[in-house]
Amino acid sequence: MAERGAEQGTWSGAGAIRLVVGLVQAIAIYSLIRTDEAKVWPASEPLLFTPLVLISLYVPLIVLAGVSGLKRATLVVWTLVAILFLAGLAIHDVVRESSIDQHLPSFPVFAFTAAALFVGHHLIAAADAERKFIASYPAYFDAAWKNGVQLALSLAFVSVFWMVLGLGAALFNVIGIDFLQVLIGKPEFAIPATTLSFAAAVHITDVRVDLIRGIRTVGLTLLSWLLPVMGIIAVGFVASLPFTGLQPLWDTGSATPLLLSSAAVLILLTNATYQDGGAAVAPSLRWACRGAAILLPIFVGIASYAVWLRIDQHGLTPDRIIAAALILVAVIYAIGYFVAAVWPGRWLRPLEKTNVAAAVFILAVIVALFTPIADPARIAVADQVRRLEQGLVSVDEFDFEFLRFDGARYGRDALQRLTRDASGPDAARIAEKARAALELENPWERKTVTQFSQVDLSVFPVDATLPQSFLDQDWGEEGFVPCLSTSEACDAFVVELNGDGEAEILVGSAGNYSVFDRSADGRWRLAGSLEPAWCDGIGEALREGRWAAAPPVWNDLVVGDQRLRLSLRTGCAEGVDAAPETEDAPTSDALPE
Repeated sequence: MAERGAEQGTWSGAGAIRLVVGLVQAIAIYSLIRTDEAKVWPASEPLLFTPLVLISLYVPLIVLAGVSGLKRATLVVWTLVAILFLAGLAIHDVVRESSIDQHLPSFPVFAFTAAALFVGHHLIAAADAERKFIASYPAYFDAAWKNGVQLALSLAFVSVFWMVLGLGAALFNVIGIDFLQVLIGKPEFAIPATTLSFAAAVHITDVRVDLIRGIRTVGLTLLSWLLPVMGIIAVGFVASLPFTGLQPLWDTGSATPLLLSSAAVLILLTNATYQDGGAAVAPSLRWACRGAAILLPIFVGIASYAVWLRIDQHGLTPDRIIAAALILVAVIYAIGYFVAAVWPGRWLRPLEKTNVAAAVFILAVIVALFTPIADPARIAVADQVRRLEQGLVSVDEFDFEFLRFDGARYGRDALQRLTRDASGPDAARIAEKARAALELENPWERKTVTQFSQVDLSVFPVDATLPQSFLDQDWGEEGFVPCLSTSEACDAFVVELNGDGEAEILVGSAGNYSVFDRSADGRWRLAGSLEPAWCDGIGEALREGRWAAAPPVWNDLVVGDQRLRLSLRTGCAEGVDAAPETEDAPTSDALPE
């Protein structure tokens, strides 16, 4: 057996190697944390520290997975390539100055590099197993789903491991012994305990390959029977669109994530049913797969339209560029799966080529997004500045703070240029606003204004107008005033709530509504807030005029010279209905002039 293993170039002692890798990873992570706390080298050098963070987190996972799954030469080369890949992305993340205080890789880099490594590892593992540049689809399927199950089980093992330690600490605590609680709270113990337990779990699951494949088969079978459920939901959703239109979907503010998530679930469940193409599948599930493949382009098409509308209306942002990239990936799946559904011959056979092509395209997209090739911040800043300079957006509406905090180095460079640009009729105002944005120290200062005239207010009823005195009043010394310290648009309602014949003003958005009234000296004041304003349907009902003033359920209690008001423990009702109209309760249709 030893000679056979040597001939194949496989590793011996995989369990010991994995434990060593787990220990080395623990030492690396602990050292990085300590140097970061002390602000000494390498933490003092972002161009070194940031790549080390990514490498310490992800490269050990490649070795753990590949130590018995890849040939020795392949694993060494792939590990070196992964190190260079992670270092390159991390260095670019630092150079582009993703945050004001660059310290750790930005979250998108964390997330997308993990996806890239997972996809890349299994493309390599399948090719290495069959000694072909492009492996057979069953090899790709086996490598990806086997390691996916291993990863899930290993993470579950580590979670249970810490639950057991926590239970043990609690048991000792009840008898007055806290040594275990103190021990598990120390990073000197917690970090190696986590990495070593994870490495052990990977090895335990790896030596029982048949058991892992059995668990995978059971899991995929269970998932496959969710496909008809998701298919029925998808059919119902699509069939409802001609009657509801797309506006309710746009009103959610999260149409694209919702649609892409639905498309991802359809793709996942379709693959869980198809598996490697050789599994026996019930006829009902075969039809469900075809139906899901036919419906997929509809979801991807609507998501594409949603992103296009936002870009057309408001220009590019990094988030919209990433969303557009995800849609490009989804388009490949949608076209490929639709072709597979209608292609004659063995059912869904073209799906196999689609999955492999999409995997390669995902790698290309991630490399482009997180390198200078197609940096979302660079592209978004160029587009937004173009819109400003071409007059597609007014100076007052332009988001200079976006350039400051979301445009990375490119945004701040653009602001510096705008402060020096003297061309154009609005150059002076643009330069002033650009300088103000550069002076902001953190994102929490964004959109903090002192007058409602500087806030995007939608006034209701539609024929009502807000008093100019209210719009021009300076609230700078009043402390926190709702809608003056947020970048979100707010609604304003002209109402009459206290029966004095003078209009009050209700300002806010779903979850936070405040009432302003005019005092005897003519100055507006913040009278209070409405609760529970977070209930579903409040904003919609207010905008539609379905409201009425009503007398209090409980009277105030006057104690000496003090008036005490009862703060009711209110909750959300099943619906939002206007209170009964009375002579003393003016409604939205009986507003004072």
